[in-house]
Amino acid sequence: MKGIKKFFKGVKKEAIASRWPDGKSLVKYSCITITMLAFFGLFFYVLDAIFALVRGAF
Repeated sequence: MKGIKKFFKGVKKEAIASRWPDGKSLVKYSCITITMLAFFGLFFYVLDAIFALVRGAF
């Protein structure tokens, strides 16, 4: 039981010591993340479609 209590005290200490982003940074990084996800999703979709066309041609 002491080990669990010690673990959660450590978690609390680390959470307090963490530097949390402000609202402006959060929005900025969220937009970058969503944009990159959309880009790579589209990229791999197109790549998959090209491979499917090539595979179907042979």
